[in-house]
Amino acid sequence: MSRMLLFPGQGAQAVGMGRELAEGLPACRGLFERASGILGFDLLKLCAEGPIEELTRSHNAQPAIFTVSTAARAALAHFAGGGWAVAGAAGHSLGEWAALCEAGVVTFDDAVRILQARGRFMQEACDAAPGGMLTIIGLSLEQVREVAAASGLEIANLNSPAQTVLSGHADRLAAGEQAAKAAGAKRALRLAVAGAFHSSLMQPAADRLADFLEGIEFRAPAIPVWSNVTGRPHTTPDEIRRRMVEQVVSGVRWTDCFTGMAAAGMDLAFECGPGSVLAGLGKRIAPDVKVSHILDLAGAEEAAKLAAES
Repeated sequence: MSRMLLFPGQGAQAVGMGRELAEGLPACRGLFERASGILGFDLLKLCAEGPIEELTRSHNAQPAIFTVSTAARAALAHFAGGGWAVAGAAGHSLGEWAALCEAGVVTFDDAVRILQARGRFMQEACDAAPGGMLTIIGLSLEQVREVAAASGLEIANLNSPAQTVLSGHADRLAAGEQAAKAAGAKRALRLAVAGAFHSSLMQPAADRLADFLEGIEFRAPAIPVWSNVTGRPHTTPDEIRRRMVEQVVSGVRWTDCFTGMAAAGMDLAFECGPGSVLAGLGKRIAPDVKVSHILDLAGAEEAAKLAAES
């Protein structure tokens, strides 16, 4: 079987995430210590104890989820041992930075710096223009486009054929819920995120991120990494830098990413990090792809056994 790595995005945060990994493996604890030194506060304490309100703020959530995801990947490597490889990687929104780190495009330390800055820029954009996100389940893309037009929202995430996320001003979310229900949606749920991510309201954050990334070295990816913006593999370092700025205001083409990886022959996925959203989406996008979720030591050990059998 051909293996892929998947990394979750914002909204997956939960108090307690990463604690067992850090307590159980020195390599995982070392990642938290490195991240804490860069961030200027005890990241493991925040992840393990919360409060959730502070953990959810973008400048904390983004480096926290990245570090937990990278620690989960390190736990998988610990139990799997050396000599096994992955054919590709992808991440949802901020998770794409974990995929780029996996591919050697950016270093772990630089990714932590980027995500703290990215999160701060996005949080400030959220504070300046309060917004939110709305998951629509059970409508076609064309129907969701009609809901977006009727409510003044924007399409933010193309998560699966049956799930699309809208984003926009906070005062438009109720209209989006009403329009979705009127169109026959099975569910219309507000996400636990800080604002209107992947929408035009994030343009100030994208502009500031572009300036910040000028000081970061980008390298050619050692393995294919699928782009949220295009739904296809990234190419050159300069292209990656541009796409990662565009990603802040563009819709996440997750269905295209996962479909593309499956079409490339990858039939075994490891979701590294908090939550299991990507595993659930994978079942709806490409049911033949087996997805294993890794957040704790037991999950990492089970995933390593699965990798050894493939």
